[in-house]
Amino acid sequence: MSELQKSFAKAKLASFPQEAPMSEPIASASEPQEEEGSSASSLSSTGTLVPSPTRHLFARKGSRQSSDSLSWTDFFSQELFLPEDVDGSHIIHHAYLTPPSESGPLFVMHHGAGSSGLSFATCAEEIRKALPKAGILSIDARGHGRTTITSSANEGGDQNPSLAEAAQYETEGQTELDLKLSTLSRDLVFVVRQTQQKMSWETLPDIVLVGHSLGGAVITDTAKKGELGPKVLAYAVLDVVEGSAMDALQSMEKYLSTRPTRFPSLSSGIEWHTRSRTIRNTMSARASVPSLLYKESDSADNNRPWVWRTNLSATKPFWEDWFIGLSKKFLEARGGKLLLLAGTDRLDKELMIGQMQGKYQLQVFPEAGHFVQEDQPAKTAQVLVDFYRRNDRSALASAAMKQAGVLKTNHSK
Repeated sequence: MSELQKSFAKAKLASFPQEAPMSEPIASASEPQEEEGSSASSLSSTGTLVPSPTRHLFARKGSRQSSDSLSWTDFFSQELFLPEDVDGSHIIHHAYLTPPSESGPLFVMHHGAGSSGLSFATCAEEIRKALPKAGILSIDARGHGRTTITSSANEGGDQNPSLAEAAQYETEGQTELDLKLSTLSRDLVFVVRQTQQKMSWETLPDIVLVGHSLGGAVITDTAKKGELGPKVLAYAVLDVVEGSAMDALQSMEKYLSTRPTRFPSLSSGIEWHTRSRTIRNTMSARASVPSLLYKESDSADNNRPWVWRTNLSATKPFWEDWFIGLSKKFLEARGGKLLLLAGTDRLDKELMIGQMQGKYQLQVFPEAGHFVQEDQPAKTAQVLVDFYRRNDRSALASAAMKQAGVLKTNHSK
């Protein structure tokens, strides 16, 4: 990116909404700190934020309230449990939803590896502030959050499992996890179509696909295949490009080996995320981290019973499949294209050429970490809303009709 473009980006950033203060890293001699902008961390995902009577917005820094968890109900109006039997497995897809109103668009969100649908919670609320008629559908991918998968022979039971019950699926009746890119994009289409059916929408609303990290690869694959039809106006990829993602694979295992495997409490898990600056906003961590951990009922370590819900090391067989060919698909798929990055150094050659040719919109938030939608939710939301408006066909058609009317009037005169 040229110095002129960088200057333009900085000037543009100044016009965005102000964010809540980011959490400050807490120095600790006993805990190693991660490097900021670590390429390895770009493969894992986590995050969220927002205000309500339970959020203790004015709690003194360092107080216990700063690590209290927040509920998904602070951010979304409902949650969906969508059962499906496929390939010998019984899946209950889980998603968070705030339906659109009037003719508002639906932002369909897909999180990154190791994260959950709540990584978009704060950003979702900010989108609604900027565009009140917009709807948000944020899914939990299989093996993440509250989406559960068992063998069909063991299906039965509650269609709306509790978090504790969902955690039991980690060890009981579990089938081999399939996280191929084609499977994840198929799941995304299924959830969107089932949401349409459950909400009794005659047709789908206009859709903007938004994906962070792994989610960026999923929504790009979905856009490229075109299975949601012309209702997909545009798609936005957050902080992932093929080149840097493939490079990060080399250090991913080392990164995973250095992070804690267990926590003594949920609050300590939240604190670790902010202290390590994995999530740079305390309220974001308070909202999303609870969906990333669960308490073992029969723990091997009673002093640290909280463990990761998703075993990222077990996803290694799928890492290359997620990102190979991402840049080409991103440039070739139909619809408006947005790439939102935390740093210009992440651009690979193919995307640099595409950017110079004006094939997509590039936005850079240099002050954010990998989880840009969590670190900078209001700014991310404003970019996404502006992106939608630029690609809104109804607005473009209305403007064209008005222009035609003006020309006709002038001609008649």
